[in-house]
Amino acid sequence: MWEERYAGEEYLFGTEPADFLPRVAHWLVPGDTALCIADGEGRNSVWLAGQGLSVTAFDPSRNAVAKARKLAAAQRATVRFHIGDIDGWDWATPFDVVAGIFIQFVGPEDRAVLFSRIDRALKPGGILLLHGYAPRQVDYGTGGPPDAANMYTLDLLRGAFAGYEVLRAEDFDADVDEGKGHSGRSALIDFVARKPG
Repeated sequence: MWEERYAGEEYLFGTEPADFLPRVAHWLVPGDTALCIADGEGRNSVWLAGQGLSVTAFDPSRNAVAKARKLAAAQRATVRFHIGDIDGWDWATPFDVVAGIFIQFVGPEDRAVLFSRIDRALKPGGILLLHGYAPRQVDYGTGGPPDAANMYTLDLLRGAFAGYEVLRAEDFDADVDEGKGHSGRSALIDFVARKPG
């Protein structure tokens, strides 16, 4: 499915970062290491590299990673891209920042495992950046999976990362223009938290 979605020259979600990243940029420190989970065509990892972070990104789609490398070259950004999925990734290497942006392909039955892996991949004092859809997004139909159970609520994220210092937790509606993949009125969740040191 992902190879088909990312086929062709067009960038499904555009080449600009998710609006979330500029909103939270003041928590980013140049020189810090960052991991981008299921990074797709690279718009978010390339932007983070442009802010001076040392970025590693992975995605299971070869087509997506090929376009991500092309985008990085065009913007003269250095990102270590890998082809792989969340089950094959080595979560033991710790990062200063872990970013999961629209990674809601994981259903409730597997979400606890993914969140545990994210916690493992964050250094003490590291910053978690999660951005995605709230359950009402299904009614908007402007992006994301068709299952409300895959979406986030702030209570769910606070519970999953209990003990973290929550720096930003917002549930809001906004008009999104991120390629044909995300376009129109959307129900969004921003969650930024610091792992205990």
